[in-house]
Amino acid sequence: MKKIALIFTMIMAAGQITMVSQTPSDTSVYLITCGPGTETYSHYGHSALRVIIPGRNIDLVYNWGVFDFSTPNFAYKFAKGRLEYMLDTEPFNRFLQTYLYEKRWVQVQRINISQSETRMLMEMIAENLKPENLKYRYDFFYDDCSTRIRDLFEKTIGSNLIYSPSEDKKKPTFRFLTGRYQFQYPWLDFGIDLLMGTPSDKKASDRDKMFLPIEMQKGLSVAYINRGGRMTPLLRNPETVLDYSDPVVKNSFLTNPVFIFTLLCILVIIFTTVSKRKKTIRHIDIIIYTIFSLLSILMLFTNFMTDHNQMKYNLSILWLSPFIPVCLAALIMKKEWIIWFRIVFFLSLIAFLIQIIFSYTGNNAFMPLILILLVRSSVRADFSWNPFKKVTI
Repeated sequence: MKKIALIFTMIMAAGQITMVSQTPSDTSVYLITCGPGTETYSHYGHSALRVIIPGRNIDLVYNWGVFDFSTPNFAYKFAKGRLEYMLDTEPFNRFLQTYLYEKRWVQVQRINISQSETRMLMEMIAENLKPENLKYRYDFFYDDCSTRIRDLFEKTIGSNLIYSPSEDKKKPTFRFLTGRYQFQYPWLDFGIDLLMGTPSDKKASDRDKMFLPIEMQKGLSVAYINRGGRMTPLLRNPETVLDYSDPVVKNSFLTNPVFIFTLLCILVIIFTTVSKRKKTIRHIDIIIYTIFSLLSILMLFTNFMTDHNQMKYNLSILWLSPFIPVCLAALIMKKEWIIWFRIVFFLSLIAFLIQIIFSYTGNNAFMPLILILLVRSSVRADFSWNPFKKVTI
């Protein structure tokens, strides 16, 4: 984010604090929902608030989805889950320029709140704009650009805000919900599923779904405000400001991770069956275990060294266990540490069975990768029942 944008936000914050003390009667507030884009961060859509005060020629957007690329140690803080997002303020026309350039649809819906509720909402926005409150620790499932807006509505309207129950008989998991927006990007889907831990397999309530902007639009569009027994829709019908279709990405089956990893698995099995040169076998195993060692280190980082709660308790650490680097060390030093290969084998077998029984907890592309570990670790473990040819280090 450019420094000028931050300066503009601070100036607007100062003006906002004085403006809410006398919120004009012609103030109207809109929910903005933006369609998905082709960039990784934009696949899930976006939400913001629009405030219009015709008498003061004000048309502003309040956007809780902004972060500063110039933040020191940006990549490290992002990986650790310590990157701070912030509330940004900008004119509506300037906000639209990004979506016009990216060809993403934008819809606005006026919020049916009273003047007193509007004033309360503006006071809370002004509180968010104070320097000490401007930034917040981002949480993809529970505290993002959408949930911040939902929470403001709940605080403004209170118990009079009524959510309509979903028609879905089965509650989807957080993993399933994000998968809806990733299915066109199989490598991204594979990577996200690899990094997500068991918290992502929790069932999401109708309210929980609103961490996704488009899901929030659907949920709030059928929500009501109880006005003394009279049910008033929270949002008016959507008005389309920019009309574009959702991006359609054509993927070749030949570049799908499931196909590529399955092909690699078949090649490893063939290699294991026919290869007779010990030196070649050792070199191939070093390559295989180096790749899996890097992934196992990634699992250690995401499970124990990051603040991303969604990555905790990741069952993939079973097959990408910290024992794999030990096996790599055995291969490099030409040591017969059979016990470590056996541990890797049994942990991979458990992970394989979990994938079969609880398929929703992972990704289909995991299966051939786990099989590669099963085949090569079984050979190195020197099991008597091993159908593959015994190979010594």
